[in-house]
Amino acid sequence: MKRHTIMKLPEAAAAFVAILWLGMLLGVSFIATPVKFEAPSLSLPVALEIGRATFSLFSRIEWGMALLLILSLLACRRRTLSGLLAAGLVAILIAETFWLLPILDARVEAIISGAPAPAGWHHVAYIGIEIIKAAALVALSIHLLSRLSPAATPSEGSKP
Repeated sequence: MKRHTIMKLPEAAAAFVAILWLGMLLGVSFIATPVKFEAPSLSLPVALEIGRATFSLFSRIEWGMALLLILSLLACRRRTLSGLLAAGLVAILIAETFWLLPILDARVEAIISGAPAPAGWHHVAYIGIEIIKAAALVALSIHLLSRLSPAATPSEGSKP
């Protein structure tokens, strides 16, 4: 295996993590979640309870993906843009975990218990944040994959 190929393994690993995370995000947030509200035999409280459990688990999975991504990026040689995108993803996870998800969980609990829960802007904010997260993962994936191309590889005689 050539030296430049081995040097690109961290970028390949980080790209794999970013693409895997993007796929899970699209599957959970933009496919499975809306579809469950289309099932006529699934009541709103049950659908909300399933959603709460799903997003609780998915939040933990996303923290794992963020950790894997950061560890991969630490091994990369040039990581300014990648690091900024990863930092943005971590900031989003912090906002979701410690601010937005608790607010949405409280609203779900109120609906399940039968209390009137006024419509709020938090759900729309969550959708917007998920779109931003997906866009950041797409940008990060494209950036990392572009670094794997032969054109991004320094020639044997050039300095790293």
